[in-house]
Amino acid sequence: MKVVILGISGRAGSRLRDELLQRGHEVTGIARDVSSVPTQAGLTLASADVADSERLVPLLKGHDAVISTTRFVGSDAPSLIGTVQAAGVPRLLVVGGAGSLEVAPGVALIDTPEFPAAYKDEAGAGRDFLNVLRGEKTLDWTFLSPSALFEPGQRTGKFRVGKDSLLIDADGNSAISMEDYAIALVDELEQPKHSRKRFTVGY
Repeated sequence: MKVVILGISGRAGSRLRDELLQRGHEVTGIARDVSSVPTQAGLTLASADVADSERLVPLLKGHDAVISTTRFVGSDAPSLIGTVQAAGVPRLLVVGGAGSLEVAPGVALIDTPEFPAAYKDEAGAGRDFLNVLRGEKTLDWTFLSPSALFEPGQRTGKFRVGKDSLLIDADGNSAISMEDYAIALVDELEQPKHSRKRFTVGY
């Protein structure tokens, strides 16, 4: 497939780049500054601001899917959806956050007393972004929330898949490596099981 990664220079974007290229997909990587991204076979790089629809549309045209890895604070979900649709790209996959996952019926992680204040703005913006997607009936979207601890680590290929509830292991931990997260998202790209849905992955 021909896939765009918005935010190619970030930590999640770079792991998704590696996973896609390893599986033989063609990748177009977009970020404000792509100078730090190494050149690789199968990878095309372009500098652009995600908010600049006029610049983005021609860059997205001809691709099978767009993966957005950009921060939610400052993002505009309707604008991004419109840009993807204007480019004629049929699928949008979004690297989500854990804050909107439920820890009890009707109780999101972001609304618990223990949720770190430093992450509230980003998590709240992510929840808002998901809610906009849930109202979208035309574009084929998927929103993948990681577990609470989402850091670079090992690529094991062993993880659980859930829906809207935070995944916690037997020791009370909620985690997924960025490498295993990338496997789950590219699996979804290749064999869609969560069309117009959110899902989550964790150990």
